[in-house]
Amino acid sequence: MEEINRLQYESGLWAQGLTAIAGVDEVGRGCLFGDVVAAAVILPVGLVLEEVNDSKQLSEKKRDKLYEKIIEEAVAWSVGRVEPSVIDAINIRQASRLAMKQAIQGLGLAPEHLLVDAENVDLDISQTAIIKGDSLSQSIAAASIIAKVTRDRLCADVWDALYPGYGIAVHKGYATKVHREALQELGPTPLHRRSFLKGMNVEQQMLF
Repeated sequence: MEEINRLQYESGLWAQGLTAIAGVDEVGRGCLFGDVVAAAVILPVGLVLEEVNDSKQLSEKKRDKLYEKIIEEAVAWSVGRVEPSVIDAINIRQASRLAMKQAIQGLGLAPEHLLVDAENVDLDISQTAIIKGDSLSQSIAAASIIAKVTRDRLCADVWDALYPGYGIAVHKGYATKVHREALQELGPTPLHRRSFLKGMNVEQQMLF
């Protein structure tokens, strides 16, 4: 397999004299439960993070280790979250873009260029949308790791305790068999995305 140069996009921008390049990605777009979470990360010019890759391709242990490393090395990083009621109101794509926008605005440093995973963000900043960006750009991969670890920890440490019985810590809100069965039995929580449950035959009684 040929080695992917995960700095090809960054290198081109660095060569133009840009230094503040933010990688942007989101996680949780396909979940039935919980917030969609995005991250924006600006890494130092020339930094190479050997093991960084699309967060979905990494083990949890490896992601946690890289999360610490990215936070340690980053010039700036930030996370944005959009809750289920807003996802239901504006649709998941718009909610994902909003979470990305929030993450970028939270950087505390104005990026000169955005590298975004397959999306465009509603900000007046020059940007490149890269299909499969989390595999092709180190900056986007770093953002995908920050977003994934943040969301997984919310699932395990916060949401699972708030709504026991659904297995949130294990399936992270995705539509697994265990999750669908829990929904049938217990009904949706306030953190379930109503627009995602339509057609799933879930009893629409409100709990809690």
